[in-house]
Amino acid sequence: MRFSQVDVFTDTLTLGNPVAVVHDAAGLDESAMQAFARWTNLSETTFLLPPTQAGADYRLRVFTPGGELPFAGHPTLGSARAWLAAGGVPATPGTVVQECAVGLVLIRLDETVPGRAAFAAPPLRRSGPVDDATRERLTRAVGVPADRVRAAQWVDNGPGWAALLLTTAQDVLDARADRDLIGDQAVGLVAPHPAGGPADVEVRAFHPGVGVQEDPVTGSLAAGLGQWLTSAGLVPARFTIRQGTVLGRRGLVRVERDGEQVWVGGDTVLGVHGTVALD
Repeated sequence: MRFSQVDVFTDTLTLGNPVAVVHDAAGLDESAMQAFARWTNLSETTFLLPPTQAGADYRLRVFTPGGELPFAGHPTLGSARAWLAAGGVPATPGTVVQECAVGLVLIRLDETVPGRAAFAAPPLRRSGPVDDATRERLTRAVGVPADRVRAAQWVDNGPGWAALLLTTAQDVLDARADRDLIGDQAVGLVAPHPAGGPADVEVRAFHPGVGVQEDPVTGSLAAGLGQWLTSAGLVPARFTIRQGTVLGRRGLVRVERDGEQVWVGGDTVLGVHGTVALD
């Protein structure tokens, strides 16, 4: 089977978040997909399939080492890049339509920067403030002093994200997550950089319940944060996220609110292409 590996949210190979992509995967069953995702040991591995919904260019299944996700952000952009590089032609020029478990996701291609694209953030499945008991538990789980947490919000668009807004970017970088205390909960940390910093906000993401202790750069969390932070007036309508710093990465996510729609974008680099012996 054809195989690609794409580095996402970076313009430099090895500094973003890689996704493994298996093309023409209709012959694989779920157990084979899960086994391969465990073997790659990346935060996500995806499988391109024929679409089943009208208007979709392809269908995507997304697996972590520990299970399947209904949606994930960097795999959306990386898989679209792999599909296009393998000869995929979208029905509508400039826009790829991906089918996944949350429905149809639009991906807008940047015609001025090769490899850059943005996906339309899907609706939140859960929103609103995190309850006090959960907020206290998650604050302890990520090793952050309670007085450094400004707010806690559900920003779940599939993976289950709960987000903690901290006081400074350094608070995010200093966090020390306890895998056992986090448990199955997906947790994101966000805080502003000073004016003139490397990005508008710093982000980290932890999801040990699906085998991802810390995700290098996280599109689904960026989407949820974009919906929350822009609607609350905590960031401008267009802002940037730096993520992966403590992991030696240099991920940059571009978030933009256009009316009611939030777009999450970035650069992609096709790092590996060839075949994999799965059939």
